[in-house]
Amino acid sequence: MSTRSYDPIKPQKVAFLGLGVMGYPMAGHLKRAGHDVVVYNRTAAKASQWVGEYGGASDSTPEAAAKGADIVFACVGNDDDLRAVTVGERGAFGGMKEGAIFVDHTTASAEVARELSAEAKSRGLQFIDAPVSGGNLGAINGALTVMCGGDAKAFATIQPVAMAFSKAVTLLGESGSGQLAKMVNQICIAGLVQGLAEAIAFGQKAGLDMKVVLGVIGKGAAQSWQMDNRGPTMIEGKFDFGFAVDWMRKDLGLVLDEAKRNGARLPVTALVDQFYADVQAQGGQRWDTSSLIKRLT
Repeated sequence: MSTRSYDPIKPQKVAFLGLGVMGYPMAGHLKRAGHDVVVYNRTAAKASQWVGEYGGASDSTPEAAAKGADIVFACVGNDDDLRAVTVGERGAFGGMKEGAIFVDHTTASAEVARELSAEAKSRGLQFIDAPVSGGNLGAINGALTVMCGGDAKAFATIQPVAMAFSKAVTLLGESGSGQLAKMVNQICIAGLVQGLAEAIAFGQKAGLDMKVVLGVIGKGAAQSWQMDNRGPTMIEGKFDFGFAVDWMRKDLGLVLDEAKRNGARLPVTALVDQFYADVQAQGGQRWDTSSLIKRLT
């Protein structure tokens, strides 16, 4: 559990929709920072558990949870889930007051971000697409990186509130820009993890003590977050934590679809996506993304 301190800001009335491995601690940080938080989760028992742990309140629909909120945060599974909690039956947009801001932390398509931003505007609301990087540990420790797209004035309102669970909250452009930046992030990670997996597998075949080797090269130009945090667990063959292969394949699917639209060439990303399909076929759907090494050993 995080022991982080929070910068004092004026408490806001907020809602949080989606209490998965990311949303649950993110909503908790908002409550601990002093905000008035109402939560919604598709499985009501999870919402009751959250209220028991953090206080606040829960509601049975996104619409009810969003009623009267200044800011509505969401972190759900995919485009369809996002549409369901915003414009679906009893969706949040139907309960939000005029001028309220919806902040979407789902890793979704840039297309749905633009679609929902336009729909929000037509209803007198604001929409910020704000996917995150940092994984479950980043959410627990309140140290996520948040990449945002949308209106600058609305962003300025939500930024200090979102800092409750973040180390950086940055506006990158108009609607969809946050999702596009998250795609850049996932492209980088896919290549890094595959390179690290190949390096460790090579070193092991060569008979090297790879813990010692990583300790040495981790002080030089090869150093990365993945090497520091996933290299040792790769060596130990531990993958029952972190960002799941299923989730990474969903994200890379979004990347490859966007690349078809904008003409970007992503040969390595497409290849690594297929390597993750191999890991899924090995039963590794919920293994950490570092399990790419399982194909090589």
